Amino acid sequence: MENKKVIVVVGGGFAGIELIKRLHNNNLYKIILVDTNNYNFFPPLLYQVSAGFMEPSAISYPFRKILRHNKNAFFRLGSLQEVVPSDNKIILNNGELQYDVLVMATGVETNFFGNKNIEDKSLPMKTISDALSLRNVIFTRLDRATRTQDIHKRKRLLTFVIAGAGPTGVELSGIFAEMRSNILTKDYPELRADDLGDIYLIDGQDAVLSSMSKKSQVYTHDKLQKLGVNIILNTLVKDFKDETVILSNGIEIPTRNLIWAAGISAKRFDGFSPNNYGRGNRLKTNAYNLVEGYDNIYALGDCAIVSGDENFPDGHPQLAQAALQQAKQLAENLLISPESRKPFKYKDLGSMAIIGRNKAVVDFPKHKYFLKGFIAWLIWIFVHIMGLVNFRNKLRTLYNWLGYYINKDQSFRMIIKPSERKEFN
Repeated sequence: MENKKVIVVVGGGFAGIELIKRLHNNNLYKIILVDTNNYNFFPPLLYQVSAGFMEPSAISYPFRKILRHNKNAFFRLGSLQEVVPSDNKIILNNGELQYDVLVMATGVETNFFGNKNIEDKSLPMKTISDALSLRNVIFTRLDRATRTQDIHKRKRLLTFVIAGAGPTGVELSGIFAEMRSNILTKDYPELRADDLGDIYLIDGQDAVLSSMSKKSQVYTHDKLQKLGVNIILNTLVKDFKDETVILSNGIEIPTRNLIWAAGISAKRFDGFSPNNYGRGNRLKTNAYNLVEGYDNIYALGDCAIVSGDENFPDGHPQLAQAALQQAKQLAENLLISPESRKPFKYKDLGSMAIIGRNKAVVDFPKHKYFLKGFIAWLIWIFVHIMGLVNFRNKLRTLYNWLGYYINKDQSFRMIIKPSERKEFN
């Protein structure tokens, strides 16, 4: 082990885990995975956790168990504070690590665009903790609404505004609309159908799912409206104060619930020059994912903006497939001599979004082919089940979806609010 080069991978998302899998038990390297959490999770299904349709353990799995059979891979729980390239080391909140090769796969975080009120009072959707927090808020406020006699207060508690009409916003608004139709009046008999608040989906673009084909946009818009979602486009959420969402067109929506799915940004870390960052705080790399100005620091996935791919001059889409493909190429390159290494070229496999039960859209590469409805829904389920990290997660998720499909219901609507005791941390 003393002769092995040390690769430190910061971030155990799609890119980080895929890279480690590709370097599985290789004798050239010792790999240390660093992450703030001790588990990997599947971000595309966070919205199902937040709505109580899936348990967190169905979309997450401990890193140490993932790495159990990787003899050259180890895990370090910690948060990156600073990179020190001159000393080939990183500083964590709980110590330091030396590296021969550093791979930044730190993903993204929610971007509130500098609006402090929105940052403090809205509900983001980027982590398991965010999803559980949103679930707690939703069902706490539903219970509170059953005890509230004031019609206006009840309306504020039961109205949901979702900022951002990308896949996350569409999926959330769709599942909330189905909950309102199939579940809420059964679970909360104190509430009548006309007591339930409205669902708003807001976006600054002129269409929902702006990155997908026109056919997908039109179909999704139509189905959401039929589910009762109020869609407001070409409009930004300007502020959130006094239990009111204020829009850029002057409309004010009384509500206590603003769910923020409107923007993402990569994280910045001390030790890199401001010139190392491009649009969205993404680290600028060459075609080999090597961060500009360094010969042993790489960046992968959402936190990287890769140059040299003529089909994507502004960088690759921040999607799972881009992260997985970059990790695969880097792993191959790390196992061969530098002069034999190949530049990264992204292969577009298409995009998809789910709207609700039996309703989804799938765009195949470059929008040449389009599927909608039940077939697209089945494809979405298959792709997302296969994307989960192990067989246990796949089986549990399939079981959850079958239960929902048959019963139009699930039973994970518990309000669980863990409290940390500082003396045990």
